[in-house]
Amino acid sequence: MQPKIRFDIITLFPEACLPYTEASILKRAKEALLIEVYTHQLRDFALDKHKTVDDTPYGGGAGMVLKVEPLVACLEHVIALAPEIARDKTRVIVTSAKGEFYTQRHAERLASQYERIVFVCGRYEGIDQRFIDHCVDEEFSIGEYVLTGGELPALIMLDSMTRLVPGVLGNEESSVYESYSEEGGREHPQYTKPEVYRDWSVPSILLSGNHKAIDDWRTENRKPL
Repeated sequence: MQPKIRFDIITLFPEACLPYTEASILKRAKEALLIEVYTHQLRDFALDKHKTVDDTPYGGGAGMVLKVEPLVACLEHVIALAPEIARDKTRVIVTSAKGEFYTQRHAERLASQYERIVFVCGRYEGIDQRFIDHCVDEEFSIGEYVLTGGELPALIMLDSMTRLVPGVLGNEESSVYESYSEEGGREHPQYTKPEVYRDWSVPSILLSGNHKAIDDWRTENRKPL
């Protein structure tokens, strides 16, 4: 059985990635063969005995830049690992503070249109632009702040796509009516038992059994984007 999506993560720190995929919904998705997740150590594709994958930037400046040669070699190796997946069904994504803001719309498009997502996790001052120009399909940021590396953004995107794969969530409506879904807006407030805690009560409309009135209340209480 071929998984619905194969995720490959190119990183200097594979040990930082896999533990998150071994818990909860992601773990169940892997066990059900709905997704596959692999990590690839970029240093394995360095060209020297010291496993050097970065160097100083041309033009000067602080920090180091990931080199183009090991990045290309690693990506070509990763692509070759699953030759049954066509290149037009593969999306290569770089996580970068200067990338386009990642949204639920991106998650929906990527999860529905592609069979393999390759994440290239940035580090240091960034990635040689030649790799981005010639090998990368999309470049995403998850917010207006800078992280020490792209592993967390890659996991966030992987998580957001996985939960959209049919069969991953127990109730498929969970991904339809939640915040940022195609329905628009942020999700309405949620309540559960007990009905009253201290003097804090659940809105009476939710206890009425009137499904039309409850749907109207939920619609009215969705926050616009």
